[in-house]
Amino acid sequence: MERDDAAMGKMEEVLNVLSADRLRGRQSVRATFRLPAEVIGLLSMAASQLGLKQKSLFDQLVEDREVLAQLAQVADRHQPRGQQRQQKTYVISRNALLALEYVAKSTGLPRDLLVELCIQRLVPVLDSEQEKQRGRAVILDELAALCQHAQVLGQQTAQRLGEDDPAFHLLDGLHAQCSRVFNELREISAQADGA
Repeated sequence: MERDDAAMGKMEEVLNVLSADRLRGRQSVRATFRLPAEVIGLLSMAASQLGLKQKSLFDQLVEDREVLAQLAQVADRHQPRGQQRQQKTYVISRNALLALEYVAKSTGLPRDLLVELCIQRLVPVLDSEQEKQRGRAVILDELAALCQHAQVLGQQTAQRLGEDDPAFHLLDGLHAQCSRVFNELREISAQADGA
C-alpha cells in the first residue's frame, strides 16, 4: 500500500511539471532578423553538417539566457565588418524568442546582434568537424592502400600455396573484411560531407 502511495505521489509530481505555459514555450513562432549573409550561411551549413534541423540548432543556440547574457557582455568587442545585412525569417520556439528579447532589452543590445554572436559560436564546431573530415580522407586513402596490399598478398599466396591452403583463406577473409570496413568508412565520410 505504501509503495502505491509513493508511486502516486511521484506520478502527481511528474504531471505537475507540465503546464500550459511550459507547453506553449515549445510552440513554434516565426521571427525575422537582419543578419550578414555569411552568418545565415554558417547556420545553414552547421545544421547540414551536424544533421540537425535549423530550428533545433537555432533554439539550442539562443534559449539559454545565461549564455545570451555572457555574449552580451562581450558584444562590445564584436566588430561588424560593414557587411550588408539581409532579412531572414526563422522558425524558432517561443522560449528562444522570449529569451532573446529579454536579454536584448535588459542589456540594450540589438536582438540581431545577439543572434549573430550566437550563430558565430558555431565556427569552432564546424572547424572541428571539417578537421575530422580531413582525417577521414587520409584514413580512407591509407585503408585503400591496405586493402590493395591485402588483395595482392592473397593473390601471391594463391600462386605459391594454392587456393585450398588455409593461409589463402585467411588472407582472402582479410581482404573481404578490409573492403567492408573501407566501404563503411567511405559511406560515413560521404554522409558527413553531404549531411
